[in-house]
Amino acid sequence: MRRREFISIVGGASLLPLAARAQQGSNPVVGYLHVGTADHNTYLRDAFRRGLNEAGYTDGKNVTI
Repeated sequence: MRRREFISIVGGASLLPLAARAQQGSNPVVGYLHVGTADHNTYLRDAFRRGLNEAGYTDGKNVTI
């Protein structure tokens, strides 16, 4: 499985709970776990945020990461 496919699958799976809670009126909270330092996995964090942005979510505006 290629990296983009993996990110798409993980991003899509993480948005399912957001759709279920969308009617509550508060910003959904999304968290993720990774192994290593924050600097080591910068590209994964950036790809995760880009995926959320493409789905219409902006950190601090309509979702909290």
